[in-house]
Amino acid sequence: MRGFALSSFSQNFLGQAPEWYKITIVGFLLLNPILLAISTPTIAGWVLILEFIFTLAMALKCYPLQPGGLLALEGVVMGLTSPHTVYEEVLNAFPVILLLMFMVAGIYFMKELLLFTFTKILLKVKSKAFLAFLFSFVAAFLSAFLDALTVTAVVIAVAIGFYSVYHKVASGKAYKDDHEHGADESIGDLFRDDLEQFRSFLRTLLMHAAVGTALGGVCTTVGEPQNLLIAGFTGWGFMEFIYKMAPVTMPVLAMGLLTCVLLEKTKTFGYGTLLPERVRDILIEFDQHEAEIRTGRDTARLVVQALSAAFLVFALAFQLAEVGIIGLTVIVLQTAFNGVIEEHQLGHAFEEALPFTALLVVFFGIVGVIHDQHLFTPVITYVLSLPEQSQPGMFYIANGVLSAISDNVFVATVYISEVHTAYINNVISRNQFDLLAIAINTGTNIPSVATPNGQAAFLFLLTSSIAPLIRLSYVRMVTMALPYTIVMGITGWIGVQYLL
Repeated sequence: MRGFALSSFSQNFLGQAPEWYKITIVGFLLLNPILLAISTPTIAGWVLILEFIFTLAMALKCYPLQPGGLLALEGVVMGLTSPHTVYEEVLNAFPVILLLMFMVAGIYFMKELLLFTFTKILLKVKSKAFLAFLFSFVAAFLSAFLDALTVTAVVIAVAIGFYSVYHKVASGKAYKDDHEHGADESIGDLFRDDLEQFRSFLRTLLMHAAVGTALGGVCTTVGEPQNLLIAGFTGWGFMEFIYKMAPVTMPVLAMGLLTCVLLEKTKTFGYGTLLPERVRDILIEFDQHEAEIRTGRDTARLVVQALSAAFLVFALAFQLAEVGIIGLTVIVLQTAFNGVIEEHQLGHAFEEALPFTALLVVFFGIVGVIHDQHLFTPVITYVLSLPEQSQPGMFYIANGVLSAISDNVFVATVYISEVHTAYINNVISRNQFDLLAIAINTGTNIPSVATPNGQAAFLFLLTSSIAPLIRLSYVRMVTMALPYTIVMGITGWIGVQYLL
C-alpha cells in the first residue's frame, strides 16, 4: 500500500518525467538541507554548485531551467544567498538580459535575408573546400554582429529546406521509376546512395558553420551573452572589446578557417564529402522555381532586412545605444516597414531567447550563493598567488575545461565577477584585470566547442530536427569537433600566454 502511495505521489508530483530525473531532483533537494544541518554552509554551497553543473551537463536529457531553478530556489530558502543578492546580480547583468530579449528577436526578422544568402553560397560554389570555408567564415562574420544561436538556426533552416526538397523529389522519382521499369535494385539503391552522401555533405557544412559561430562569437560584445557581461565589468565599448581580444581571437580565427580547409582536403574526421551532382541539379531547379515566384513584396522585404542589417552594424560599431535597445530598434524598423502588425506574429520572435533568458537569471541565483558564501575565494586567491605572467594562461585552461562540460555563460559569469571583486579590493592591478578578463572570455568561448554542452549553438544543433535526419549524434559531433578543439584551444592558449 505504501509503495502504491509513493508511486502515485511520484507520478502526480513530477508527471511523466523519466525515473532518473525524479530520483536526481528529489535526492538533490533532500541532500543539501541535510548537509547544511550537519556541516557548514560552505560544504552545502559547494555541493549545490556541483549539482547545478550536473544539471548543465545533462542538458541533452532535460533543459537545465527546471532542475537548476529548483536548486537556485533551494539555495535562497536555505539562506545560502538572499533574494536581494540575486536581484543585484541580475541588475548588474541587465544589458545581457536586454541583449537576449531584443537582439535575438530582431535577428529573427532577418531570417529571410540570411536564408537567401546561405542558399546562394551553397548553389553557386562548387569547390567543397571553398564552400566549407565560406560557410564557416560567413557564420563567423554574422555571429560577430548578430547572435550565434540565431545564425545556427538559419543554417539549420537552410539544411532542413534542402533535405526536404531533395528527399521529396528523390522519393517521387524512385517510386515512379520502380513502378514503371521495375528497377528497384538499381534506381532505388542509386537514390539511397545519393541520400547518404547528401546527409554526410550537410553534416560537414553544419559543423563548419557551428564552429564558425564560435570563431566569430568570441570577437565582439554581442557574439555571446557572456561577452557583454565581461564588457560591462571592464567598461569596454564595442570597438575597444574587439581590439582587446584581437591578439587572441584573430590567430584563432585564422587557424580555425585553415583547419576547416585542411579537413576538407584531407577528408578526415568525417569531412570531405561532396554534393552529388543529381542532388545539385534538383536543388538548382528548386531555387530557380523560388526565384520565378518571388513577388515584388518579397523583394522589398529582403531590401528592408538588408538595410536593417546595415543599420545594426553601424549602430553597434559607433555605440549609438545599449545593445538591447539597438535590437529593439531593429525589431521596430523591420516589422513597421514589412507590415508585421499582429501581436501573434511578433510573439514567435521571442520564443527562442526567453527560455535561455530565464536560465540566465537562474545562473545569477547560483552566482549569489558563490558570492555570499565566498566559495571561489580560495580558488581565485590561489591562482592570483601565482606569478602574474602565468595567471592568464591558468585562467584560460580552468575556464576552458569547465566550459566544455557545463555552460560557458555560467562559467564566465562566476569567474569575471570574482576577478572583478579582486580588482575592486586592490588585489590585482587594472592591467592584470584586463588580461584576466581576456583570458576568461576566450577560455569560455574557444575550448567549449569540444562538446555540445559548452556552446548553446552546438546544443541547439544537436537537439534540432535536422540532427536525426543527417545522422548527427553526440559522439559523432564530438569526434568532428575534435580537430577544431585541439587547434583552436592550443592557439588560444598561446595567444593568452604569449601575445597579450
